[in-house]
This record gives sequence, structure tokens and C-alpha cells, in this order.
Amino acid sequence: MKVINKLYPHALVILGFVLVSLIYFYPVLQGKQIFQSDIAQYTGMAKEQNDFRAMEHSEPYWTNSAFGGMPTYQLGANYPHDYVGQLDDALRFLPRPADYLFLYFLGFYGLLLVLKIDPLKAFIGALAFGFSTYLIIILGVGHNAKAHAIAYMPLVIAGFILVFQKKYILGGLLTMFAVALEINANHFQMTYYLLIFLLILSGYFGFNFIKEKEYKSLLVSFGVLAVAGIFALGANATNLMATSEYAKFSIRDKSELTFNPDGSKNLTTASMTTDYITEYSYGIAESFNLIAPRLFGGSSHEPVGTDSRMYEFMLEQGVPEGQAQDFVSAMPTYWGDQPIVSAPAYIGAVVFFLAILALFIDDRKIKYVFFSGAMVALVLSWGKNLPIVTDFFIHYIPLYDKFRAVSSIQVILELCFPVLAIMGLQSFFKLKEIDPKLQQKGLVQTGVFSIGVILILVLCKGIFNFSGASDSYFLESYGPDFVDALKEDRRSLYSADLLRSGFFIAVTFGILWLFIKNKFAQNTALIIVGILMIFDLFFVDKRYVSAKDFVSPVQIAAPFQETPTNTQILKDTSVYRVFDVQGQLQGRTSYFHKAIGGYSAVRPRRMQQLFDYQISKNNLEVLNMLNVKYVIQVNKEGQEFPTINPDANGNAWFVRDVKLVNTADAEMKILDHLDTKNVAVFNIHDHGAKFKSARLKKKWDPNGTIKLEVYKPNYLKYTSDNLNDGLAVFSEIYYEKGWNAYIDGKLTDHFPVDYVLRALEVPGGKHTIEFKFEPEVVKTGSMIALFSSIGMLVLLIGGIYFERKKSISVK
Repeated sequence: MKVINKLYPHALVILGFVLVSLIYFYPVLQGKQIFQSDIAQYTGMAKEQNDFRAMEHSEPYWTNSAFGGMPTYQLGANYPHDYVGQLDDALRFLPRPADYLFLYFLGFYGLLLVLKIDPLKAFIGALAFGFSTYLIIILGVGHNAKAHAIAYMPLVIAGFILVFQKKYILGGLLTMFAVALEINANHFQMTYYLLIFLLILSGYFGFNFIKEKEYKSLLVSFGVLAVAGIFALGANATNLMATSEYAKFSIRDKSELTFNPDGSKNLTTASMTTDYITEYSYGIAESFNLIAPRLFGGSSHEPVGTDSRMYEFMLEQGVPEGQAQDFVSAMPTYWGDQPIVSAPAYIGAVVFFLAILALFIDDRKIKYVFFSGAMVALVLSWGKNLPIVTDFFIHYIPLYDKFRAVSSIQVILELCFPVLAIMGLQSFFKLKEIDPKLQQKGLVQTGVFSIGVILILVLCKGIFNFSGASDSYFLESYGPDFVDALKEDRRSLYSADLLRSGFFIAVTFGILWLFIKNKFAQNTALIIVGILMIFDLFFVDKRYVSAKDFVSPVQIAAPFQETPTNTQILKDTSVYRVFDVQGQLQGRTSYFHKAIGGYSAVRPRRMQQLFDYQISKNNLEVLNMLNVKYVIQVNKEGQEFPTINPDANGNAWFVRDVKLVNTADAEMKILDHLDTKNVAVFNIHDHGAKFKSARLKKKWDPNGTIKLEVYKPNYLKYTSDNLNDGLAVFSEIYYEKGWNAYIDGKLTDHFPVDYVLRALEVPGGKHTIEFKFEPEVVKTGSMIALFSSIGMLVLLIGGIYFERKKSISVK
């Protein structure tokens, strides 16, 4: 009975999380699904993989539908013995995206319990965290992996805290499973930012251990964390090893080229330049969006309504009311430093107020860990706007240069502030009996500080010009009156949201003041403040993600409709590639065809370089060697149409000569004028050992034939017929770690030519040539994952046994 009474509040809280998640995303109860733009692009990229799964009931681990060909490791590949993934599936039992919202709530609730917050306050705090505007908007646009990783962050932090509190078994087990789930979420940028916070947290506890001369406790704590981390990493070994292997092939690794597409010297060997890494940098003044959502215009497509100046302007121009209403439903009011934003990163005015209250009255030193974490995240999110810090991190902090959109590190701030807010609320109520003078003084100080910030921002309105980066385009396209109307609306949003945040802060202050004066009971004041906190965030969130974003499951399963152009191309049932000149970075073409473009932040580096150095300069020979048979173009009326490329090289061909070079630079430059049907270029410096005949044979027999007989994403079968030895070039992407070549069933070395393609020495006669994608990393990683998962299970059983034994002995 005692156990039931102990678990009863938590069961109610979890049920509450389920209900809130389903109510907020209520269209899922009608069978609808949220339309996420990024997921639509992913669906296009992954269609060949998914079709293969449905037909073959196995994983291809390779797709030819995007970027000429790439592994599916970052396209949701399923690996053997992924038991952590199965645990995650069990936790995400609600329909998407309610499942991620539920995980936000659940993880944060666990963290607050570890911080000894009672269930009701922890429930309110979890809702405040989950409804943080940034966390909702990433669900709207489809950043599911990011949301997934963020959701497990609080549990990882909770596990670390328990370990440092010397609760080694419980903390170690929680850390092990939480870290395993965090890694399994597969968003390494978010996990990396979490590590930065964990360093701050570990430094705090480590300093305290050393200060108290508790060296044994320090070593045991780090030992427990190390064991938990090793097993968590091992359980995710396949994904980690495959990702690490592929990263060297992607744009996230260093460039081989020492010159830029325009011919100038490349001053960095990194494919991701500082400008690219910091393209999305939070403006320093823009940081106040955290407490007033539309201070800098809100989003790049903000609804401003019929009471806006822009609506009046449209009517003045003779635009019909209906069209004017549609026009002002998505206005470019954002005028901050980032190229485009879908919503502000609003944490809530009430959350901000209560977090400041914690700094004044909470006596737990751990508050400084969360405050420091928030400030570090804020400073790093400024990116190019604080180059002295950002450049140091890019050049000297390991792995920091592997991730772009530095503004997204603010997720750490969005985690820390709700923690501080609930700590502040808890301490405030406790002081009623302990130190009422400090309670009152702290509330007054917080009120003065918070309202002071609002008033300063009101006074600063005159120093801003409210001009956005795209205003020059609007000025040229629509004229100065349009821009003036846009600026007037930006000013209105600035003032309105400062007034709104000031109102929420003042009302929260008033409720807590009335509690001090015994006008409200504690639970009454707590519930009112909790409602204010949630409603504050709820109504902002609904501007950006609402029921209108949900559509039928059919539209989600097939996000792209076949056009006459697609239909015409698909009549050709041979194997070829398609190039859509309308855009390289989109998944639509991949949904219907084998494309040389795609949609991925970790796309193959050398294919991206081919676009930048060759295809963008209209080098048709490069399109020929990639077997681009169809090009989708657009006429003057904006209608797309296909054109056939009669010069495409086909699936494979024999060349008569090989040009030998010693650098990647030379290989790329030769492509400027290479006759790819007759000549191949080979970098002998990097791959000479694989091409044994390179220095001996100057001429090859180009007169043979080679034909593709069987096509699957992970298996290609050709037949060849040539009188003499020949060098065959295949219009397939060279990927050393997985693709194996066989001639008449015998494993044979193949090698890279023409910067991205595969080549193979074929002896004279008739032969069967096969390419099989057989990634060893999957086999090795899966075995490590199996044994690590067994180890985790053993530790879990052992941990439960020892905890029960300890509990019995205490009784």
C-alpha cells in the first residue's frame, strides 16, 4: 500500500502528460498527421530505401536516389540488435508529434524530481519546458531528431547529478540508459551541446569534491559515469561507427582542394567555412526575444492580422479584402541577424521572472551551474556577432567546427531557465516559514529587475531602425511605401509584446505578493502562477504550430505529386539519373528518380564539390559521366519540362586512356576539359596500390561492351565482353567502406576515377561483374551493440537486486 501511495502522484502526472500532449496536438486523435517540411524532404530522399525494405524485407544501407549515391546511415537505417531503439519506441507510444512532446515532459519531470521538487511543481515545470516555443516549432518544421535528442537531455543531467550525489547505482543506471537513448536519437550536434553543459556540471561537483578532499568519491563518481558511458556507447556502436565512417565522406570533413571554385586560394582545409558554420547566429540584442517573443518581428512569415498597417496599405492599393487578408497572414516581419526564422526562441516571461527570483532567494549552489550553462549557451549562440569567442571555439575546441547553425545551442538555455524558475518557485514558498523577510525582499528585487528590463527595452525602441536584411529586395520589388508599412508593423509588434510580457510579469508578481499577504493559499497561488506560465507559452506556440498544420496520412505518405514531367521521364525504365536545375538541395526529385541532388546537411563532400566546381559552370561532360539522361528545366511561363541528354555515358563504359595525377586539385582541374567517354583521371598518389597496372599500360581496349543486367540499391550486376584487357568506368559513386567488386565471383580491387566514380580492370573475354554493398561496419557494430545491450541488462538486474537488498537492510 505504501508503494502504491508513493507512486500514485507520479502515475497521475504521467497520465497528465499524455492528456496534455494529445490535447495540444488534438488532430492526431482524428487520424491526421502533422505536415513537416523537413520530413517531406526526408521522405523524398528515403523513398528508394523504404521501397526496398517493403519488397526485400531487409536493409539496403545504400541509396542511389540522392547525390548520385550515398549510405543510408543518416536516413533512418535500421540496424541489427538496436535494443535501445526498441526501448525508445516503447517510450514514444503516442502518435507523432505528441510522442516528442510527451518525452519533453517526462524527461524534465525526472530531472526536477532529482532536484527534490515536489510532483505538482515538477509537473508545472515540465509543461513550461515542453511548451518553450523553440521546442514546439522544431516539431512543426520536422527537426524530429533534434527534438528527440533534446527530450533526453534532462534525464542525462539527472543521472549525472545522482552519481555526484553518491547515489551510484541509481545514478549510474539512469545515466547509462539516458545516454544510450540520447545517442540513439541521432542528433550529435545536440548531444555535443549537452556535453558542454555536462562539463560545467562536472566541474562544479568535481571542485566541491576536491574542496572537501573527497578524492575517493570523485574517482568513484567518474568511474561510474565512465562505465555507464561505455555501455551506452556500445549499445549504439553500429550507428556511431557507421556515422564516423561516413563523416569522412561528407561535407563535415576537411576538403582535399586547395583552391576555391572561382580559382582563388582556399585558405582553409575545412569544407564548412566559418561563414557557413555561423550563418545562423543569434543577434546580441535579439536575445531579448527570449522574454518578448516578437521583439525582432517574430518569424519570417508572421501573421499580422487585419488591424496591421500592412493590411491598410494593401486596401489603399486597391487589393480586395480577401487577398489582403491572405497576404498579411505571412509577413516577413523578422528583422534580426539570422537569414530566416520560423519562430522566436521564447522561453516565457513568467519563466524568466521566476528564474531571476531563484537567483535572488534560492540557497542551493547548483543554481549557478544552470545559470552558467544558460549564459555560456547564450554567448556561443551569438556566433559571428561575437567572433573573438566563436573563432576560438571553431579553431581550438575539438569537433565544434563540425556543426552549423550555432544559434541552436540556445536549447541549453531553454533547459536551464525552466529549472531555475521551478527552483525559484519552490524556494519562494518555503521561505514563508523560514525567512519571510528574504521572501519579500527577493520578490521585490526580482520585480524591480524584471520590470526594469522591460522599461529599458521600451526606451531603446528609438535606437532601432527596424530594417531587415531582405528589405532592399522588398524596396525594389514593391516600393518604399510597402517597406514603410512593414517597418510600422515591426514597431507595433515590438511595443505590443513588451507590453504583453510586462503584463505577465506584473500579474505573477501580484499573485506572489498576495500570497505573502496571506490573500492566497500556497496551492492556489501555485496553480494560478502555473496557469499563467503555461498560457503565456501556449498562445505564442499556437501562432506557429496549430491544427492547420495537420493533414491526411495519405499526404504525409506521398508528399509530392507526380507531374507530367515526372510521368514522361518515368516512361524510360532503364537506369539513369535526373538533374533538376531548379535546385540541388531538395528531396522532390529523389522521390521519383535517381537524382544527383538531394536534401541533407551531411551530403557527400565530393558530389557537393562537383556541383560547386563543375556543374554550376555548366560542364556537361560531368553530367554525362554521372549518367544524367534527363534534365528538368523551366520555361518562361514557369512550367517545368524535361530535356533528354543524348550524350549521357550510360551505366558503364570502357576507356582507352588514363590520365595520372598526384593531387585532388589536379584531378578536379582536369575535369574542366576531360573527354569522360574515352579518358579517365586517376589520383595515383592516394590510391596507387589499388591500380596495379596504372604505370604499365598506357592504352586500354575501349571497344568492348558492358551492360547493366540487374539493379538494386545495394547490388549491381553487369555483363562484359571485350577482346583485350579493358578499364571499365561505372557511373556509380565510389565509396570504399562497403562496396566490393567481383569478377566471375572473385573479389577484385576497384578504385576511384573522375573524382567520384568507380573503375575496374576487366580482363579480356566475357565476364560477369558484380558490385555488392557489404559494409563491415554494420556487422562489427551490431555485435558490439548486442554484447553491450546484454551488459546493460545484467547491470540493471544487478542494480535492482542491490538496491532492494540495501532497502531491506535499512528497514
